[in-house]
Amino acid sequence: MSEESENTRPPGKWVRGLASPNPAGRPKGAAARKRERIVRALNDDGPDVVRVVIDKALEGDMTAAGLVLSRLTPPVRAQAEKIRFDFAPGLPIGRQIEAVPAAVAAGEVPPDLGQQVISMIGTLSNARATEELAERLAILEARAI
Repeated sequence: MSEESENTRPPGKWVRGLASPNPAGRPKGAAARKRERIVRALNDDGPDVVRVVIDKALEGDMTAAGLVLSRLTPPVRAQAEKIRFDFAPGLPIGRQIEAVPAAVAAGEVPPDLGQQVISMIGTLSNARATEELAERLAILEARAI
């Protein structure tokens, strides 16, 4: 690269390493003024724009219809279906977990929900283990006193 091409920049494009084309930076309040112009335009023309989009949606424009519906209806949240199968919560954790794949294999529980149930059993197991350790620790501390 020649010395001349390294110190010049193409029109309209800043090249890293060269002096800033705007050394003073953005003027104070420029962003606020821009935001005010946008708000003013929305207040003035917003209802007309909304009416045009609704009219287009009513004419069958699917993009406009999607825009209108996305603003009028809340997003649909996934909800798990309720399941019923033989499950004994008093059994040891290992036996509880064994019951879930058996229910999946029998077609009583969908596989994705079976995985969620196993995860819940694991969380319950961790909570029980923590409680048992706390009880043991309390007993040992009481003996030490």
